[in-house]
Amino acid sequence: MTAQRPPEDPRPEGTAEDELLLREAEKIVTAIGRMFPGLCEVVLHDLRHPDRAIRAIESNLSGREVGDPATELGLARIEDPGFPGIVQNYANSFPDGRPAKSTSIGIKNSAGTYVAAICLNLDVSLFASVARSLTNLVRTEEQEQPLTETLRARTAAELRTVVEEFAAARGQTPRSLGTPAKKELVRSLRTRGFLQMKHSVQVVTELLGVSRATVYNYLRG
Repeated sequence: MTAQRPPEDPRPEGTAEDELLLREAEKIVTAIGRMFPGLCEVVLHDLRHPDRAIRAIESNLSGREVGDPATELGLARIEDPGFPGIVQNYANSFPDGRPAKSTSIGIKNSAGTYVAAICLNLDVSLFASVARSLTNLVRTEEQEQPLTETLRARTAAELRTVVEEFAAARGQTPRSLGTPAKKELVRSLRTRGFLQMKHSVQVVTELLGVSRATVYNYLRG
């Protein structure tokens, strides 16, 4: 969308410096607005003339026109030279109710007077919808699960660690565990997927000091 500009600007020229600042700011407004068409409205306000402040508007989303007056924020800048140069990412809304995120950048001349402001108004309504969709997409259901699932293959090192920690929690070594504890351990290893690993039964027999037949008996029991 091409920036709107009056065919003939009746406003006084002001100082050469002020006009230069406004012409250069207009380039920025045009470039940014054309980079984000239909998404981010970019407006140049001539703060020397608050009653007809809008000098250029690119990617028009608010329905305003060149020659429309300054907003409340623009008026505040005109009245107070100490007003912040940048007001960043504040909540706003378009006339039709769509939420917006706005940033206003004041431009001063060498005398320290605000002569212009570049305002960016980002339409966040689309992003809000996408954000809700993503939230729903990644949400998981809170529910009781019979076990914790790990989406990767187990390793022999992890198997050894689990067996040794099980025994250490009982103040024993894997081989010194009693039969009930060994049965509990072997069945736990099966539930957690360790016995699906290649050569896992052989590792367990070596750690517990039992035969393969004994391990299979634990599983059948």
